Amino acid sequence: MANPTDSAPVILVDGSSYLFRAFHALPPLITSKGQPSGAIKGVINMIRRLQQDYPASKIIIVFDAKGKNFRHTLYSDYKANRPPMPEELRSQIQPIHEIITAMGLPLLVIPEVEADDVIGTLAHEATTSGIETIISTGDKDMAQLVSEHVTLINTMDSSTLDKPGVISKFGVPAERIIDYLALMGDKVDNIPGVPKCGPKTAVKWLEQFGSLKGVMENADQVKGKIGENLRDSLEFLPLSYELATIKTTVELPETLADIQPGEPDKAKLLDLFKELEFKTWIRELDDAGSEGNQDTSPGSTTDDENASLLDMSGIEYETILTQSAFDEWLERLAAAPWFAFDTETTSLDYMAAEIVGVSFALEPGKAAYVPVAHDYLGAPEQLSRSAVLEALKPLLEAPLPGKVGQNLKYDKNVLANYDINLQGIVSDTMLESYILDSTATRHDMDSLSLKYLGHNTIHFEDIAGKGSKQLTFNQIELEKAAPYAAEDADVTLRLHEILHKQLTQQPALKVYQEIELPLVPVLAQIERHGVLVDVEKLHEHSHRLAERMAQVEKETFDMAGEEFNLGSPKQLQAIFYEKLKLPIIKKTPKGQPSTAEPVLQELALDYPLPKLILEYRSLSKLKSTYTDKLPQMVNRQTKRVHTSYHQAVAATGRLSSTDPNLQNIPIRSEEGRKIRQAFIAPEGYKLLAADYSQIELRIMAHLSEDDGLLHAFAEGLDVHKATAAEVFGVGIDAVTQDQRRSAKAINFGLIYGMSEFGLSRQLGIDRTTAKDYIETYFHRYPGVKEYMNRTRALAHEQGYVETLFGRRLYLPEINAQNKMRQQAAERTAINAPMQGTAADIIKLAMIDVNQWIRESQPDTHIIMQVHDELVLEVNIDQIESVKNKVTSLMSAVADLKVPLLVEAGIGDNWDEAH
Repeated sequence: MANPTDSAPVILVDGSSYLFRAFHALPPLITSKGQPSGAIKGVINMIRRLQQDYPASKIIIVFDAKGKNFRHTLYSDYKANRPPMPEELRSQIQPIHEIITAMGLPLLVIPEVEADDVIGTLAHEATTSGIETIISTGDKDMAQLVSEHVTLINTMDSSTLDKPGVISKFGVPAERIIDYLALMGDKVDNIPGVPKCGPKTAVKWLEQFGSLKGVMENADQVKGKIGENLRDSLEFLPLSYELATIKTTVELPETLADIQPGEPDKAKLLDLFKELEFKTWIRELDDAGSEGNQDTSPGSTTDDENASLLDMSGIEYETILTQSAFDEWLERLAAAPWFAFDTETTSLDYMAAEIVGVSFALEPGKAAYVPVAHDYLGAPEQLSRSAVLEALKPLLEAPLPGKVGQNLKYDKNVLANYDINLQGIVSDTMLESYILDSTATRHDMDSLSLKYLGHNTIHFEDIAGKGSKQLTFNQIELEKAAPYAAEDADVTLRLHEILHKQLTQQPALKVYQEIELPLVPVLAQIERHGVLVDVEKLHEHSHRLAERMAQVEKETFDMAGEEFNLGSPKQLQAIFYEKLKLPIIKKTPKGQPSTAEPVLQELALDYPLPKLILEYRSLSKLKSTYTDKLPQMVNRQTKRVHTSYHQAVAATGRLSSTDPNLQNIPIRSEEGRKIRQAFIAPEGYKLLAADYSQIELRIMAHLSEDDGLLHAFAEGLDVHKATAAEVFGVGIDAVTQDQRRSAKAINFGLIYGMSEFGLSRQLGIDRTTAKDYIETYFHRYPGVKEYMNRTRALAHEQGYVETLFGRRLYLPEINAQNKMRQQAAERTAINAPMQGTAADIIKLAMIDVNQWIRESQPDTHIIMQVHDELVLEVNIDQIESVKNKVTSLMSAVADLKVPLLVEAGIGDNWDEAH
């Protein structure tokens, strides 16, 4: 960053650019009164970052004014394609302006011109006066202002753009950016350019003909369709050039010299922060006041109580290339109570990943990277991987010192490739963040660093490149790799210090300590063991699916009266709505009739063609996702498929599964069951599938304490039959299958917040009848209605709900001004405690069952967790005893007011066992 001198640069901030970027890029925040505040947080944090980086500079913030400007006079359709600003964003502009003013910073909003033009004018004035200028923006159009004395900085990713940088990024010098923009046009601003002229074509023409004027004069030399487009656009190109040009001669009410910062208004800032519920900033102002500190600018990137900006000054990152340096670090690590640890590898696939280096941190700003397998041309000599890992093995396998990491399950699995069993996992920053608030942010390190430390980390793409040309870590030069790797350990350590302190103040600490953290080694073990699949059976099923798809395709063509691409929404629109005149149920954001799956499902109730399309899509998905892909995912060494389970994705606490996704293999369709038949037990073993029966309904009975539901479960009744008897007013033995089916839809539908409209559609009944069913249900089960009302009110009051075990599920939109979003949050509030409690229960079951297996049954393995089901691979001689013990353990993990019923099956494959 800058080194301030007596002639510090002036900083011109494109507030409008950052307003939109913060709104779309950062997690939404909403106050308890429903005021959106995420963009406010993002913009003010960006300004604070600039204050830190350029403490001696004058900082001026510029925003667009309301209404039209001179470009609309030039071209009435200017920005005509832009959608109206979302109300959630519009409502944040005034608070941003008020905070900036209260911070004592100059704020300019000039009518009839854009922020770009005001910034251009001030930059020109500064250059004329010999003052260096830095423009803080994310807008590519600003590149035309870059000169020897004007540089752009993007505060959101810390990138800068000087004169060589413009050429490197755009392919043309700053002096030709306007020509470049005019040729391409701008769809967002509706600036007409040359149709089909992209960046490469614009650069090619400017290199060939020198300027926009040269391109226009030589338009007849450009061949093909693009040449025709160019010649057709000649009339508009001068206008496009004028629209793209940033003015540098705007009449401003004050000169640059006259624009001066004022003193911060601490009282006003405090009022604003209280109104916006920015707790950390409130505390910071209070602390500053108590210490007599006059610097009252907010300095945190989050309103969590213990957040702090990361001070990157004075960091010491060491690259270890000698045995003596490594030995010294080993001694320090062994003597520490805990340390942050990370591996750098060649792959995200933990079964195939090879270790390229390891990093450690013992205190903030002090970290080391030990490279062991960088093999690019000219790589320096490194310590032996085998020797380094052999020396680390006793340390990593010992319970002390403790190990702190980010997603340590991955590191544990990678180390297992080298016969190292990572022990002593005392904390995982990914899980700490997830338990604190599963919805506040993504839980990857880059996102956490930005949120909790205010620090933009070195991203992997920054050092490895993107796409097909992306390097693996072993190919990256140490000069780039070492700071990246060491920073990972350093940031992990700093995040842990903040997150752990916050977590210790929360009731959810117990969920972290007793559920999520102990689950890490269990999941790692399940993943590494893998699942055996019958590849031949999958190939056979894939062939059958292909045959059925061809048959469905033929039936579809016959019904439509023509052939078309079944996967093309545009062609489906033409067949459905233009040719067959099917009713338009819903439109896309662009106004086209929708062919999305929910629309097809509704149309399929009355029309045969949409039903065929749905079948084709389902078959195609099964074929591409499972029967074709699973054989390719079998590990060559283990001959098994190894999924990855994710603890920090689903907001409710449920695990998710990827590569392959084992959660979405359908069980109700014949095709789905055939895929499950390919998940098999090895010779001498059986599969045991143990599934919690109706667990969410049982949790509803416990939470609502409804007498009717408690009685049904206590007596072991078929709860859907019992509900049908209540709703339809018949004896339980007289309930028909249709009545039971309707009652099941009501039981599960109400848990998920289904409306009378949704129930009517699902059961194929009119809305009045559906309404009567729901009213009767609540009359018969008043405790359920009371629970829903109580939970909804509590969610509005405190902004979150909790599971039975204390997991907090935050609802950022529970008080949103948008009623649809608020209602969606209310539905989540009702369902989340049940779904979250079910997630907690299955996780506790995995921990208990795995513990028993380790102590008493080493020839048994948990191989899958899918929703409320555990699948185990069991020696055939022990199958009955294991079945009895597993069902007993699973039934006992929670003490509910109703029994926890576990149903278990045994088979040679997953379908048989389930």
